[in-house]
Amino acid sequence: MLETSARLLRLLSLLQTPRDWTGAELAERLSVSTRTVRNDVDRLRNLGYPVHGTRGSVGGYRLGAGAALPPLLLDDEEAVAVAIGLRTAAGGTILGIEETSMRALAKLEQVLPSRLRRRVNTLHRYAEAVPRDDTGPRVDADTLSSIAAACRDHIRLRFDYRSHDGSESRRDAEPYRLVNWGRRWYLVGFDVERADWRTYRVDRLHPRTPAGPRFTPRELPEEAVDRVRRGVSSAAWRHRAQVVVHASAERLAERINPAIGTITAVDDTRCLLDTGADTIEALAVHLGLLGVDFTVTAPPELVALVRELGNRYRRATKP
Repeated sequence: MLETSARLLRLLSLLQTPRDWTGAELAERLSVSTRTVRNDVDRLRNLGYPVHGTRGSVGGYRLGAGAALPPLLLDDEEAVAVAIGLRTAAGGTILGIEETSMRALAKLEQVLPSRLRRRVNTLHRYAEAVPRDDTGPRVDADTLSSIAAACRDHIRLRFDYRSHDGSESRRDAEPYRLVNWGRRWYLVGFDVERADWRTYRVDRLHPRTPAGPRFTPRELPEEAVDRVRRGVSSAAWRHRAQVVVHASAERLAERINPAIGTITAVDDTRCLLDTGADTIEALAVHLGLLGVDFTVTAPPELVALVRELGNRYRRATKP
């Protein structure tokens, strides 16, 4: 009986891998006959595990989704990763999952072997996160789940939205991707009324019900992460500048990430960089770190500061 129980646990572990297994493959892995595999599959079904089977040369077995969540079998590394993830989630940016994460973590730690529990507790005891200056907004877990489901099922979202300047509006958008950056969540979607791609802060939107109709997915014009980087940076800039950089657009693009600004080619040796920063001083420093020559003509305060810094550096190198 013990041998049968151990074999069932091994079979369950194999079936939890997201793929189809033929009877012959399972029999080889378990060192049993295909008839024993069929009997063991029937035992798992009687225990409530939804094991789906298909006949034919390309048929096989797969563990499906059931009405209730079955026990999961994790190897050592998976168990440690889940425990660390649950502890991190308890202090994360998603509102409403702190208590749930701690309950799940308590259940997991209760059944962890002592050697794994020691690894998890050691990391928790001796590893600390540096508190952020800006704690950032919290996002409701149900809101994130609803948006993710709309992305998956290609369903339009209707929501009230508050822009960074405080203005409020009602939006109708086709959702495509959720992006987590730091302590904030962003939605990349196609705004139907404005007929253009937009990036929305999830903590600033309030979904309305019912949701909109299904839509035919469009092709994303760029990677969702790159779009968020560019959109978030430009929205946060207090000072902007257009600078002529004496290098090709391709060369400059290799030196900076999309969050720095937008690059437009002028010719083979020059390009236009539309960039910005929270302060004029930071903007001047960032330009100096480009590693290539540039020409700045506006705004006047940036021109004056670059000239002042140039004179200061020149004096600093005099013998």
